[in-house]
Amino acid sequence: MRVYQTKVEKLKGTDFVEVRRKAFFIFKQIKKKTKRQPYIRSAYFSKEKVFLNIFWAHLFEKPSSERLRRLKYFAAAIELIEHNRFTPTTKTDSNNPRFLLHRFSGLTKENEMFYVQIKEDISSQKKYLISIFPDI
Repeated sequence: MRVYQTKVEKLKGTDFVEVRRKAFFIFKQIKKKTKRQPYIRSAYFSKEKVFLNIFWAHLFEKPSSERLRRLKYFAAAIELIEHNRFTPTTKTDSNNPRFLLHRFSGLTKENEMFYVQIKEDISSQKKYLISIFPDI
């Protein structure tokens, strides 16, 4: 498995509000580009759209300390999705065989490992950013 090295640092901050403000600034710039669902184009999926709205719902299901830990990697994850061409580990979703789960590996500028998980609907070919999380 190959790992993508990002040029972006983790988002700085000690509390969730501070990091969320920085992540939402990045998200708003992406959201401004479209009138519908916010998305970014993925190099690995031949410039197909990866929608971002499910990520926020999934993030707010987590405890606040876990939210902070995951959200610090938001900028690096966006870069990874946009520029990574390395093959992810892919498996079918155990809860619903209609979906594929793609897990990409990345390193931040500080050489901290993190993962980005993208869910693909097999029938419609739509892709959704599900989760960003650091290596243990």
